[in-house]
Amino acid sequence: QVQLVESGGGLVQAGGSLALSCHASGDTACIADMGWYRQAPGKERELVVFIRDSGSTADADFVKGRFTTSRDNDKNTVHLLMNSLKPEDTAVYTCYARTTRPCKGTNYWGRGTQVTVSS
Repeated sequence: QVQLVESGGGLVQAGGSLALSCHASGDTACIADMGWYRQAPGKERELVVFIRDSGSTADADFVKGRFTTSRDNDKNTVHLLMNSLKPEDTAVYTCYARTTRPCKGTNYWGRGTQVTVSS
């Protein structure tokens, strides 16, 4: 089992920045990928970015040039720094982790944190 707790988020004006963090606990040695998804009102959940345990990343097109992610494996934490925020970035951002061997391959989700960007 893995537990994920997000912090950060809140309200910011367009063009501003916000930082999110997600701390994992439990079977952290089994975590392969960690990252973020988001879901805006009336829309499906979409990938923001995730980092593999190798350090490579996969991110959505809307991230490029604006969002930066990092992962601290010693602290079991992943960070997301969001710059140049736009109203369309308004969503609930949820931390994600995927475990692999020797644990069971499972996706875990945090409770989510609200990010609201005002115009």
